[in-house]
Amino acid sequence: MLELFTKIIKTGNRTEPLGEAGNQIEVLGGKLQNAIRQKFRGSLAIREVDAGSCNGCELEIIAMNNCYYDLDRFGVHFVPSPRFADMLLVTGPVTRNMETALKMTYEATPGPKLVVAVGDCAANCGVFGKDNYAIAGAVSDIIPVDVIVHGCPPSPTDMIRGVLAAIEGSGSPG
Repeated sequence: MLELFTKIIKTGNRTEPLGEAGNQIEVLGGKLQNAIRQKFRGSLAIREVDAGSCNGCELEIIAMNNCYYDLDRFGVHFVPSPRFADMLLVTGPVTRNMETALKMTYEATPGPKLVVAVGDCAANCGVFGKDNYAIAGAVSDIIPVDVIVHGCPPSPTDMIRGVLAAIEGSGSPG
């Protein structure tokens, strides 16, 4: 054990500096934190719903919580129940077997509630297509959507912009 600690101390910190991208995230995060303080009194609770995606967007959502983006430091946290959520982050085209579950999740979320559709599939069914027998439609066909974040998958930075746009009420990230 002592050898391991000695090696760690000798090696030091090997992570690369964030540079300009890190500054961009800090500025965006600061705006997000200020908007959350004004509208939600310091904390935004998000419930993520996979309505039938390929999980590409979920990987990017998970990345929003890693040490690079670290949304917790800006007052954003993910909750396991829609009853505690201020916002729904919905991914994928809505499959027929998830249509009722998505509606129930929306209804269980206390108002005023925000909905952000993440990814091209959530926006317009993407590669799955609306003509697919298993697809009920885009997220906006099933529940009201405040902001759509385009991309396949969108980057965590784009999703943070989408969350900020929903809070500010502008309707589009950017």
